[in-house]
Amino acid sequence: MWLIWLYALGSVVLVSLASLAGVIALSVSETRLRQLLFLLVALATGALFGDVVIHLLPEIFSASDSTTAAAVGVLAGVLLFFSLEKFFHWRHTHEVDHCDQPEHQQQHGVQPLGYLNLIADGFHNLLDGAIIGVSFLASPAIGLATTIAVILHEIPQEIGDFGILLHAGFSRGRAILFNALSASLAIIGVLLALLFGTLTAQFTPTLLALAAGGFLYLAGSDLVPELHKTTDPKKSLLQFGAMLIGIALMFTLTFLEI
Repeated sequence: MWLIWLYALGSVVLVSLASLAGVIALSVSETRLRQLLFLLVALATGALFGDVVIHLLPEIFSASDSTTAAAVGVLAGVLLFFSLEKFFHWRHTHEVDHCDQPEHQQQHGVQPLGYLNLIADGFHNLLDGAIIGVSFLASPAIGLATTIAVILHEIPQEIGDFGILLHAGFSRGRAILFNALSASLAIIGVLLALLFGTLTAQFTPTLLALAAGGFLYLAGSDLVPELHKTTDPKKSLLQFGAMLIGIALMFTLTFLEI
């Protein structure tokens, strides 16, 4: 049994390290990085929509005893993240209005979108860890295959998340740090799966539904309006291509699923 724990924990650490894919962006000058940000946001939009429609929704409906309950769970996720964004907007406006110091305003200049993305991604990473843990409990071979699929899934997703955090106002260093902290929740997920096994699996559809609703809300209400701010025909075409690439990456990963 201790080998299962070793394999599962080692695998989830590798998955967490995939969040550092954003480090690649450090080799690009900040000016160039900002120039490419509109493409990263488009890539993230396609990846989020693709992840929800191609991966999460089929998994939610197949794992749930009631399709109506599953659908309500997704809607609950949308409403939850709407409420959270309202709260972050209120907090952001309240703090800026009550402080005349420019440096304080700069400190709180991160858009709520960034925090919402971290919360939704944290849900997702927690579930990834739980899925890996349950897979290793089934067999080491299934656990290894699942780990490979999750890693390949995380790389494009985390690069997209990196772009969202930059767009929301995080510095490059903070974006990488918070991405890594969010990814570390996968370790908690695998520990919960190894400790509680079947009980963890019972909560998975609910958490998946909340994550799916959160991703739909982020992509539809925050990212798509940002994409529409780009009106140049050439850049708009590039954005559309980046969205298609994000969707295609999510579709390609279906061939690696068990």
